[in-house]
Amino acid sequence: MRRDVFQAIADPVRREIITVLAEEEMTINTISEKFDVSRQAISKHLKILEECGIVSIVQKGRNRYCLIRPKSLIPAFMWIEQYKTLWEEKLDSFENYLNELQSKNKNNEQPK
Repeated sequence: MRRDVFQAIADPVRREIITVLAEEEMTINTISEKFDVSRQAISKHLKILEECGIVSIVQKGRNRYCLIRPKSLIPAFMWIEQYKTLWEEKLDSFENYLNELQSKNKNNEQPK
Protein backbone atom coordinates (compact mmCIF):
# COMPACT_ATOMS: atom_id res chain seq x y z
CA MET A 1 0.00 0.00 0.00
CA ARG A 2 1.41 3.39 -1.02
CA ARG A 3 0.94 6.01 1.64
CA ASP A 4 1.14 9.77 1.26
CA VAL A 5 2.32 12.63 3.44
CA PHE A 6 -1.23 13.38 4.61
CA GLN A 7 -1.65 9.87 6.02
CA ALA A 8 1.68 10.26 7.76
CA ILE A 9 0.85 13.53 9.50
CA ALA A 10 -2.70 12.45 10.38
CA ASP A 11 -1.46 10.68 13.51
CA PRO A 12 -0.40 12.80 16.51
CA VAL A 13 2.42 10.42 17.48
CA ARG A 14 3.90 10.64 13.99
CA ARG A 15 3.65 14.44 14.06
CA GLU A 16 5.52 14.42 17.37
CA ILE A 17 8.17 12.09 15.92
CA ILE A 18 8.63 14.58 13.06
CA THR A 19 9.01 17.38 15.59
CA VAL A 20 11.61 15.41 17.55
CA LEU A 21 13.58 14.53 14.43
CA ALA A 22 13.45 18.11 13.17
CA GLU A 23 15.91 18.96 15.96
CA GLU A 24 18.40 16.13 15.37
CA GLU A 25 18.78 12.65 13.93
CA MET A 26 18.28 9.87 16.47
CA THR A 27 18.33 6.14 16.85
CA ILE A 28 15.04 4.29 17.02
CA ASN A 29 15.73 3.51 20.70
CA THR A 30 16.33 7.18 21.51
CA ILE A 31 13.07 8.14 19.81
CA SER A 32 11.21 5.37 21.65
CA GLU A 33 12.45 6.67 25.01
CA LYS A 34 10.72 10.00 24.34
CA PHE A 35 7.27 8.42 24.03
CA ASP A 36 4.93 6.59 26.33
CA VAL A 37 4.33 3.79 23.82
CA SER A 38 6.23 0.62 23.02
CA ARG A 39 9.33 0.53 20.85
CA GLN A 40 7.39 -1.71 18.49
CA ALA A 41 4.69 0.97 18.09
CA ILE A 42 7.34 3.62 17.40
CA SER A 43 8.92 1.31 14.82
CA LYS A 44 5.56 0.99 13.05
CA HIS A 45 5.13 4.76 13.02
CA LEU A 46 8.66 5.19 11.67
CA LYS A 47 7.96 2.62 8.95
CA ILE A 48 4.96 4.67 7.80
CA LEU A 49 7.00 7.88 7.89
CA GLU A 50 9.72 6.13 5.88
CA GLU A 51 7.19 4.82 3.31
CA CYS A 52 5.97 8.39 2.85
CA GLY A 53 9.51 9.67 2.37
CA ILE A 54 9.40 11.90 5.45
CA VAL A 55 12.03 9.92 7.34
CA SER A 56 15.11 8.05 6.19
CA ILE A 57 16.58 5.28 8.28
CA VAL A 58 20.30 4.75 7.79
CA GLN A 59 22.65 2.20 9.30
CA LYS A 60 25.68 3.66 11.07
CA GLY A 61 27.73 0.95 12.68
CA ARG A 62 25.41 -1.12 14.85
CA ASN A 63 22.74 1.56 15.13
CA ARG A 64 19.95 2.62 12.83
CA TYR A 65 19.49 6.39 12.74
CA CYS A 66 16.37 8.22 11.68
CA LEU A 67 16.59 11.57 9.97
CA ILE A 68 13.93 13.84 8.63
CA ARG A 69 13.58 14.68 4.95
CA PRO A 70 11.75 18.02 5.19
CA LYS A 71 11.23 18.44 1.45
CA SER A 72 8.74 15.59 1.57
CA LEU A 73 6.48 17.76 3.76
CA ILE A 74 6.14 20.40 1.02
CA PRO A 75 2.88 18.97 -0.42
CA ALA A 76 1.20 19.24 3.00
CA PHE A 77 2.61 22.73 3.51
CA MET A 78 1.35 23.87 0.10
CA TRP A 79 -2.10 22.45 0.74
CA ILE A 80 -2.33 24.17 4.15
CA GLU A 81 -0.88 27.41 2.78
CA GLN A 82 -3.83 27.87 0.39
CA TYR A 83 -6.12 28.19 3.42
CA LYS A 84 -3.86 30.59 5.33
CA THR A 85 -5.49 33.77 3.99
CA LEU A 86 -8.97 32.43 4.68
CA TRP A 87 -8.10 31.59 8.29
CA GLU A 88 -6.26 34.86 8.84
CA GLU A 89 -9.37 36.75 7.68
CA LYS A 90 -11.59 34.67 9.98
CA LEU A 91 -9.27 35.15 12.95
CA ASP A 92 -8.95 38.89 12.29
CA SER A 93 -12.73 39.16 12.12
CA PHE A 94 -13.07 37.22 15.37
CA GLU A 95 -10.44 39.42 17.05
CA ASN A 96 -12.30 42.55 15.94
CA TYR A 97 -15.52 41.12 17.34
CA LEU A 98 -13.87 40.37 20.70
CA ASN A 99 -12.35 43.86 20.84
CA GLU A 100 -15.77 45.33 20.11
CA LEU A 101 -17.35 43.30 22.92
CA GLN A 102 -14.60 44.29 25.31
CA SER A 103 -15.04 47.95 24.40
CA LYS A 104 -18.82 47.74 24.98
CA ASN A 105 -18.24 46.10 28.37
CA LYS A 106 -15.83 48.86 29.40
CA ASN A 107 -18.34 51.51 28.34
CA ASN A 108 -21.12 49.82 30.33
CA GLU A 109 -18.92 49.61 33.44
CA GLN A 110 -18.02 53.32 33.52
CA PRO A 111 -19.99 55.41 36.08
CA LYS A 112 -22.37 57.93 34.61
